[in-house]
Amino acid sequence: MVAAEETTLQGLLEGTKQYQVPLYQRTYSWQEHNLERLWEDIVRLVEDRSENPKTTHFIGSLVLAPSPDNGPAGVGEFLVVDGQQRLTTLSILLCAIRDHRVASESNDHHDRLTDQYLINKYKPTRRLKLVPTQADLDAYLACVDSSAQVGAGTVGAAYKFFRDRLKEPKVAADVQRLEDAVIFGLALVSVVAHADDNVYRIFESLNNTGLKLTQADLLRNYLFMRLPDRSKTVYDAHWLPLQRRLSSTEMETLFWLDLVHRDARITQGDTYARQQARLDRLTTEDEIEAEVRRFARLGTLLEIILHPDKEQDPEVRLRLERLHAWGTTTVYPVLLHLLDRRSLGTATSAQVASAMRYVESFLVRRLLIGRATANINRNLLSIVTEMDKKLPVDQAVHAYLSAGRKYYATDADVRHAVRSLPFYTNGRASQRTLVLRWLEESYGSKEPVTLSKLTIEHVLPQSTSPEWQRMLAADLEPHENVTEVHDALKHTLGNLTLTGYNVELGNSPFAVKRVQLAKSGLRLTQDIIACERWGRPQIHARADALAERIIEHWPGPTSQAVDQSEVRWDLMEKALAALPTGSWTTYGDLAALIGTAPQPVGNRLRTVPVPNAHRVLQVEGTMAGGFRWPDGRTEDPVEALKAEGVSFDQQGRADQAQRIDLDELAQLTGLAPDELPRRLPRPRPGEGQSRSDRFTEQLRLLQSPAVAAATLNLLDRWTEAGGTLLYGGAAVTSCFLMARERGHREGDIWPLTLYPSGKAEVVFQHLANRSPFDDIALREELRQRLNQLPGVNIAAAKLTLRPGFPLTVLADGSAVDGLVEHLQWFYEQAHLSEETGEPLSA
Repeated sequence: MVAAEETTLQGLLEGTKQYQVPLYQRTYSWQEHNLERLWEDIVRLVEDRSENPKTTHFIGSLVLAPSPDNGPAGVGEFLVVDGQQRLTTLSILLCAIRDHRVASESNDHHDRLTDQYLINKYKPTRRLKLVPTQADLDAYLACVDSSAQVGAGTVGAAYKFFRDRLKEPKVAADVQRLEDAVIFGLALVSVVAHADDNVYRIFESLNNTGLKLTQADLLRNYLFMRLPDRSKTVYDAHWLPLQRRLSSTEMETLFWLDLVHRDARITQGDTYARQQARLDRLTTEDEIEAEVRRFARLGTLLEIILHPDKEQDPEVRLRLERLHAWGTTTVYPVLLHLLDRRSLGTATSAQVASAMRYVESFLVRRLLIGRATANINRNLLSIVTEMDKKLPVDQAVHAYLSAGRKYYATDADVRHAVRSLPFYTNGRASQRTLVLRWLEESYGSKEPVTLSKLTIEHVLPQSTSPEWQRMLAADLEPHENVTEVHDALKHTLGNLTLTGYNVELGNSPFAVKRVQLAKSGLRLTQDIIACERWGRPQIHARADALAERIIEHWPGPTSQAVDQSEVRWDLMEKALAALPTGSWTTYGDLAALIGTAPQPVGNRLRTVPVPNAHRVLQVEGTMAGGFRWPDGRTEDPVEALKAEGVSFDQQGRADQAQRIDLDELAQLTGLAPDELPRRLPRPRPGEGQSRSDRFTEQLRLLQSPAVAAATLNLLDRWTEAGGTLLYGGAAVTSCFLMARERGHREGDIWPLTLYPSGKAEVVFQHLANRSPFDDIALREELRQRLNQLPGVNIAAAKLTLRPGFPLTVLADGSAVDGLVEHLQWFYEQAHLSEETGEPLSA
């Protein structure tokens, strides 16, 4: 590099020049948070220049190379090697300033700004001063030409962002000073390379600056570096359609999947390096072009996986829809392989659909036995490389999944699990709901029921009334108690069904629930409403019937599979090892977690050394009479618990607020990962209500008017304080109070998740991995602040979990005011680092 100088936007754009964004560059990618940060810097610069007009603000570098094309005489042509995101943004900003001034002042500003900074007026073949990538060209031209079509994609979104900001009263009152600050006050370093420098290598070496290049960006750079004579033709014919078909993230996934078909151990982070090493062995442009063609072909198949409605065969489409809904990307390699085999003529649609059904069965049966995540990634990623290629594809997939200890549950496993294991705490909430929806669909009911709006209902409620306790007591054995039997039954599949959220069933008596469930029209509820009572015998009978339906609907492994229905003592030990100091749990909670009875748990704890056995108490919080230390210790276990911080009352009962219940044990062991916030697309016209409307509707139906109004008031005050709201995609629509959204340079963060069923969940578990609340002192301060609210008592031992408090707390007006104050403190803590004003990235 021979020339580097500091310049301004005026210096870059004045005169007859053209800056071309090369084919290998990514499309325009700045998001709102990038634009917001630039805007804040510009507004601050305007204020600084009012005191000293010579003040500038450095925003980064621009790396240029002389264009290899010989344009008209008098035109300085450059390739933008690095900094195109920044230069494109500033050019869009100039378009917005021009159009704002034309609309609010006079048309004189149009030609002045356009001719001086946006176009080469007298060079029609090199008209634009900035030529973006082909994919962005139309949207950028719409901005430059003030077209009514402005608004497409990220380019249009940036233009609209600046137009909106320019209308703000403080800015609009002195837009001339803002224009001057942009054109004369923003400083850049312009670096111009030698004409014979390899600009592709320069571009690759600059990956540590600006918006970090993705693996797909780097691979595109490499491929077109290898196509010096036909890059434009190949780009237009194959790469551009691929780029329009898939997002940058999806393209990166495609290139990774291509590698996984060869080696299941390759991680996505190694995609570019491994693809480059593979492609380095190719020596001709013909071979490289063939690879681009192959990627384009595979891209059409990945698009079908990502958007199953594009699949023509109805049975394949059904399986793709279900596996897509399941939400695990580790099925993509085998799905891509199956569709590729079909496209090459080595598999039929019927075989592909059959293979996909085995994968679906594998996932469902693992979920049922509580093994949803055990080695799941390795098992799924290895199908393509390890299955027997001599067999038809469906038989090969079935045989691979059945071999070894992959937890493909046998029929015996399923029968045991459905009767005994807490299905409601296994896997993701969305996956549990899917299994019940698919079971309902398996009946082939012709009733017009919208399954997407149904949620899981506990027939025997999660919290029992005296009437329910009497019903359970009628079936007790002499050594049993109601609480432990209730814990063992409530989350099993036999006790679960689907219902519309518009009916609040809660812990209504069974007679009331029967009437309400009968209105649903679901086949899943018919064996429930046929019963006169709902106790253990009825729950077990329904569980047995559901198990047989599951066995029929989701085929099991081949005969070589081993039975895997042993008691999950490993899971119990994992839960106990993770049990926080200052907390306790019960024999019944542990028994329900692993699908056995309290007595075997007690026997195990007395005979096998396991961590924290003294933290397991009877349901009322007292130490079991037969407790003894398995390692021979002699100290009083109650005194040991007191020393750890567990409080006992005068009757020797541990504080129930410090109890880790079944749901929290599932959190500790990773069995019940919760739904995380994600930006979801707005529904298209005609697609129904938005998620925010659905949350509001559910809240008003499931809570009293006072609680619903107080909750919505809380949300309004949160957004007024600067926070945003994101909504979950499950049938019961959760609401995340976002202090920072995904895409923020420090990552997303939120203090609470609200559920219309009546819970405010405090997400300590996620805060532990998010700055600045990865500092336990801040999480402890948040806990203490929340405990100041009336009716809230979160134990210190739950700082690694997701405890909650009821929304009914908010019915007290002072509680809402206090909670808003504590959430404002949280928001301020989440944004403290921004006060340092770090420099703007490209």
